[in-house]
Amino acid sequence: MNERDAAPVVHVVDDDPQVAKALARLLREHGFRTAVSDSAEAFLAQCDASQIGCVVLDVHLPGLDGLALQRRLSEGGSSWPIVFLTGHGDIPMSVHAMKAGAVDFLTKPVAADVLVAAVRAGVAQDARNRESRTESAALRNRMASLTAREREVLAGLSAGRLNKQIAADLGITEPTVKFHRARIMERMQAQTIAELMHLVARFEFAHGARTAAPSGRVPHDGPA
Repeated sequence: MNERDAAPVVHVVDDDPQVAKALARLLREHGFRTAVSDSAEAFLAQCDASQIGCVVLDVHLPGLDGLALQRRLSEGGSSWPIVFLTGHGDIPMSVHAMKAGAVDFLTKPVAADVLVAAVRAGVAQDARNRESRTESAALRNRMASLTAREREVLAGLSAGRLNKQIAADLGITEPTVKFHRARIMERMQAQTIAELMHLVARFEFAHGARTAAPSGRVPHDGPA
C-alpha cells in the first residue's frame, strides 16, 4: 500500500454536485483521499467501514437526510465522526446533531480553514476510537484465555488477598497459587501486579464486568 492509499478517507455526502466537487478538491489539497456521494443511500452502498476517516455530511439530502444517516450509522456501530454542513440549519438541529456525537455543525459557505480543522479533528477522533476498540478486543481475548482456576486466582489477587489466603480459599497449596499467578501474568502480558490490576480495572470498566472474589473467607484490602 502506498502513502496515498494509506491516507484517511473523507466521505463527502452532498446532493449539490458543484459543492461536493469543491469540497473534495479542497480536502485532497490537504492530503485526504475523498469519496463523493450525492445521497445517503449512495454513501451507504459504497462506504468501507474499515477505512480511517470521517464524513462531511449535508443535513438536507433527498431521501434519507443527514440526521437520519447519523442515526443509521450509530445504530450500525460505525465509528466515523461526522462534520455536518448546512445552508440553513437552526440551533435545535445543531444541538441535536452535536449531542448525537457530531464533530461540528458548520454553515455554508464554510471557510476552508474551518472545514479542514474540523475534518482533521474528526479523523483524529476516528483513529483514537479504532485504537481503543483494538486494545479493548485484545484485552478481552487475554481475559478469555485464562482458565477457570486462573480466573479464581485473579479474583483473589484483585480483592487484595495474599497467596496463602487465596490458597486457603480455593483449597489448593500456596506453590500452586504462585504457579497460577505466574501464568496469569504471562497470559495477561503484565510485568507487575500493579500493571495486572490496571488491566483488570480497564476490563471491568470497558465491559461492565466485575472480577468475583473466590469463595471462602471475606476478601480484605491487604497487600497482594
